[in-house]
Amino acid sequence: MSRTLFLLLGLSFMALGVVGAFVPLLPTTVFLILAAGCFARSSPRLEAWLMNHNRFGPTLRAWREHGVIPRPAKVMACAGMVFGFAVFFAAAHPQPWLAVAVAAALAACAAFVLSRPSVSR
Repeated sequence: MSRTLFLLLGLSFMALGVVGAFVPLLPTTVFLILAAGCFARSSPRLEAWLMNHNRFGPTLRAWREHGVIPRPAKVMACAGMVFGFAVFFAAAHPQPWLAVAVAAALAACAAFVLSRPSVSR
């Protein structure tokens, strides 16, 4: 039962990652990392395929082995967070407490992204 659940989750995350490759502001790598983790618990064949993929494999292996987020990915992630907050702020006109809460959550996410190494040691 849990193997089937992880397989379905992995396929769902994989689909979101593929969509994210074409839709601005929808992350790709995060969903593929989650898919690889789910496939590790459900389908060694799909996990191996994803980890050895020409385009996504190197980034996924760097994350899994060393917790690395490449510098260009950090820049894009942080820029996406700033852009997303700007759109949220302009479109939703949130109460000050909500704007501060969202900004704090995004700042925490950015701090995590920036704290990861950029290259393997």
